[in-house]
Amino acid sequence: VQLVESGGGSVQAGESLRLSCAASGYQVCMGWFRQAPGKEREGVAAIYSTGGATEYADSVKGRFSFSRDNAKKMVYLQMNSLKPEDTAMYYCAAGGGRGFACPGFTQHEYNYWGQGTQVTVS
Repeated sequence: VQLVESGGGSVQAGESLRLSCAASGYQVCMGWFRQAPGKEREGVAAIYSTGGATEYADSVKGRFSFSRDNAKKMVYLQMNSLKPEDTAMYYCAAGGGRGFACPGFTQHEYNYWGQGTQVTVS
């Protein structure tokens, strides 16, 4: 499965961006992660059950929203009220489900990763 992220860019604080991730094959379990310079990669929004339940990092709750279009094999991350601390490379991840559970923010359980898209907020 190949994942291709898009939609990143440079914006002012308070503005919005929508990231997209195109998958070559349908995957139930998917998530968004980010890595800022000098920091470890962290979970932003991810599905943690095959029923579609989604978890969000505390730092983005109420501002970011995860969605998907299964027919198009796309997932999205709507990012509103962006802050400078949201500046990072954003990655899409997929795979790794077990039974009714998806990896959520457990990064090592994902099978596939995209190359990332840069988001810069000033």
